[in-house]
Amino acid sequence: MTSKKKPNGCGCANIPISVILLFIGGGYWAFSKYGIPDVNHLVSRIKGEEVAPALTPTPTLPAAPIIENPNLPTSPVVPSTTPNNSNSPQNNLPTTPVVTAKPQHNNQPVTPPKTTPQPDNEAATPPETNTQTTKPIPVNNWQQKEIRGIYFSRYQITNNASEAMIRQRVRYYKSQGINTIIHGVWGNACTMYNSEVMQQKLGFKSCPNLFRDRWLNWLIDEAHKQGMEVHAYFEKGIKIDKNSPIFDLAVDKKWLVPGVDRTYAGVDHYVLDVENPEVANFFRDILVEFVKKYPEIDAVQWDDYLGYHAELPGKVDRTEHLTKFVQEMISAMKEANPNVSFDICHHNPYWAKRYFAADWKKWGVDRVFIQAYNEKGFKEELNYVKKYDGVAITDRQFHRLPQLIESKAVKSILVFPLSGKPEITAAELKTLTEKNN
Repeated sequence: MTSKKKPNGCGCANIPISVILLFIGGGYWAFSKYGIPDVNHLVSRIKGEEVAPALTPTPTLPAAPIIENPNLPTSPVVPSTTPNNSNSPQNNLPTTPVVTAKPQHNNQPVTPPKTTPQPDNEAATPPETNTQTTKPIPVNNWQQKEIRGIYFSRYQITNNASEAMIRQRVRYYKSQGINTIIHGVWGNACTMYNSEVMQQKLGFKSCPNLFRDRWLNWLIDEAHKQGMEVHAYFEKGIKIDKNSPIFDLAVDKKWLVPGVDRTYAGVDHYVLDVENPEVANFFRDILVEFVKKYPEIDAVQWDDYLGYHAELPGKVDRTEHLTKFVQEMISAMKEANPNVSFDICHHNPYWAKRYFAADWKKWGVDRVFIQAYNEKGFKEELNYVKKYDGVAITDRQFHRLPQLIESKAVKSILVFPLSGKPEITAAELKTLTEKNN
């Protein structure tokens, strides 16, 4: 009888296939539900060791940026140009006023909000001053001002500023709370528009700058669409410097008053003699032509450059001659276009008459804005401001805004950007005049 072979191995071959499949399927289900056991953990448990649970590291967040408050405009520290009202007007006054250097101008067009304007070499650099703290002002008081104006140098439209750029610029200033654009159209005895009077009398039609012929039409049109006004600013008035395109001609024709006008430190000016009929007629014809060429302009404005400086050579009183000249110029303008306002932004009446031969109370102007660029006499200047149509300050005097805006007696506020960057000045002005939520 043959003996049975003893099975080799583990005998798995004798296990039914159904049992094997059941075992594999159950294992798969257990792993999918509970996961693969941590082998290291099991081994450590066998050895009697404790295992710290695995931790997910906390991500490191970047530090929040530290934003510093921007520096607020500062006020110039300058001598007073206003008489002391507590005494007689003749007391405690210098022989001639010390006046802040005329604001710098920008000679490149600006498209808000990013620009790189270049300074105009005609003006002296204003002094450095300390920062003043300025608080936000209630917006309603600001909006109640009749004129919330900002000045623009005539150079703002050079380099052929396009129609789209000009219209966009107007809308930008509207969004900043400005309701009046005071834009340079004249300076150094030439026009920033094509003038037939210039062509006929001087042989050239405008200042030697590149600009679009219809730039002012576009500016006026867009401003009126936005409910704003445009005032034409006759920068430099009756004064020129050696860079004027008519300087040599004026010397040759003896159109200049003898001597140098150094009203503003660092800038030598020469005054066109309006007692000369040829000069007087030239200015009259320029103004009449302007209000006819731009019949929708809201106002023209002249400043303290419509005047003589007291330190010109000789003891000559030119007050009556200047009064007659301005009266005749205004009369001719009103006859040509009675809808245009003739405004001035000048020194207070006492200083204007005594030191600039500008007795503007007799000129017959429509509106007067008092220049209050000097800090030391600011309180006294306010006494004049409240009697007239408003005040002009610089962007270095924004710490004065609360008292100006809160005073109902201050009807209008005009801002001159000493920085040469009106778009930045307007943005700062808006920030200061918004409600403090």
